[in-house]
Amino acid sequence: MSLIDIKVPTIGESVTEVTLAKWLVKNGDFVSLDQILCEFESDKATFELPSEAAGQISLKAKEKEDLSVGAVVAQINTSAAGNKVENIKQEKVEAKPAPVKESIKTETAKPDVTIIPPKKVSVPETPKEKLIINEKRGDRREKMSRMRRTISKRLVSAKNETAMLTTFNELDMTAIQNLRKTYNDQFLEKYGTKLGYMSLFAKACARVLLEMPDVNAFIDEEEIIYHNYVDISFAISTPNGLVVPPIKNVQNLKLHEIEITLKDLAEKARTGKLSIQEMTGGTFTITNGGVFGSLMSTPIINEPQSAILGMHAIKERPVAVDGKIEIRPMMYLALSYDHRIIDGSTSVTFLVKVKELLEEPLRLLLE
Repeated sequence: MSLIDIKVPTIGESVTEVTLAKWLVKNGDFVSLDQILCEFESDKATFELPSEAAGQISLKAKEKEDLSVGAVVAQINTSAAGNKVENIKQEKVEAKPAPVKESIKTETAKPDVTIIPPKKVSVPETPKEKLIINEKRGDRREKMSRMRRTISKRLVSAKNETAMLTTFNELDMTAIQNLRKTYNDQFLEKYGTKLGYMSLFAKACARVLLEMPDVNAFIDEEEIIYHNYVDISFAISTPNGLVVPPIKNVQNLKLHEIEITLKDLAEKARTGKLSIQEMTGGTFTITNGGVFGSLMSTPIINEPQSAILGMHAIKERPVAVDGKIEIRPMMYLALSYDHRIIDGSTSVTFLVKVKELLEEPLRLLLE
């Protein structure tokens, strides 16, 4: 008998423990080489474990169990794979159909029992009130997923370890909407993707972040780390929780490159295919609560970053324009920031600069 241990693989220097999210095979199953055996969940992402050999598997770990990197989760008996092949060959040889006599083929079976249909019994309807009274109430206790536990710890840390404040402004979306109506078809035909709001917001933020490096910096104990590049993280909602994968060097990207990259990251996030590398990094975050209908919020900082921009729902509102009342598509903007590194005047100036760029979006196309 030849047994191979299947262990939790090393997936990154910072990952020392994972949770076995789901087995995709059963104990005693015959598995093939590279067949996916199970799914693991780390602090940042979900990944699959392929089989290292063909054979009969014996499961050594349970679903929802926390496991250290290198722990044995299963064993595969590789000698059993050969036995299975021999059994299959034997079955193919022996499983020949027996000859059937012609008389049996043409014979029609006659029933020996007369079937009497059952009488219909009318059942009085139960009053709805009685059903409601008899319904059982109950509670359910579930272990938090590893991702949810990580999210919980990071949010509490952000509230406790930063001096977080939020400043607000409002954005007239008229020019952006007109720009999208004018160029969206051409954009789609040329690049194969639509011109969305997020790429315009990302480019505007990237330009201002380079002008105002404090908003793009980190605090590391008693030092401040400044960046001469802009890696923007985007908050993406998934069935397992919120993830914030970054797009690197946004300051150098064109609008269509941001749109294509963001679409790819969102698809991977929702299907649990993001790698650890794709989840790592970021110097600033953008979140859009408007897709869920949020009118205004105070987004929480994505540590160790120092600021996060919150987008919200676009609503038509009456506004004063050159002394006249007009109905305009308006959006509230929110910038949450760490007051330890970003002064109030800096945060307000940053948001105003972003607002001004977005209200004249053609300036973003001149790069």
